[in-house]
Amino acid sequence: DGADYQHVVAAERGMVVIPPYDNPLVMAGQGTVVLELLEAVPDLDTLVIPIGGGGLIAGCAVAAKGIDPSIRIYGVETVGADDTKLSIEKGERVVIPPPPTIADGTRSQTPGELTFPVMQALLDDVLIVSDDQVLDALRFAITRMKLVIEPSAAVPVAAVMEGLLPAESRRVGIVISGGNIDPSLLGKLWD
Repeated sequence: DGADYQHVVAAERGMVVIPPYDNPLVMAGQGTVVLELLEAVPDLDTLVIPIGGGGLIAGCAVAAKGIDPSIRIYGVETVGADDTKLSIEKGERVVIPPPPTIADGTRSQTPGELTFPVMQALLDDVLIVSDDQVLDALRFAITRMKLVIEPSAAVPVAAVMEGLLPAESRRVGIVISGGNIDPSLLGKLWD
């Protein structure tokens, strides 16, 4: 398994494994995204952020609530990759089978041990979108916004486009988290 192998290599070479999301320093670093966003647009009332293992949204939620405790924070996952939503509903971390979603950055099977309690405490809700909605959001981002983004970054865009936010969300900030899209997918978007 890849996780075990990375620890073997790290031990052999005197390296340290830094988890991609379940680490307080990683979460703090990722939270700076929202510090910059709220500095540029200070009157947002809602943030919409994709969820993978939870590091990005946990860090952003802590930062945002520290600045404005009334700001609403919505995480977004895809159908079948809804480990955070299921975990919050159950009140504990659940493990799901490997999710078959186009949004590969959201394919975690369980929320992080450190990120879950933060998400549980600070998220207003977790919204769910389909892969087809993600593809529509990708097309929109490319054709209308002139942004080449990856499917995981399109997940919160899809939620907004589908009208999943409550009506009281008027000033919405969307965290678009990456542009690592497979070039072959770009061509297939218009097939």
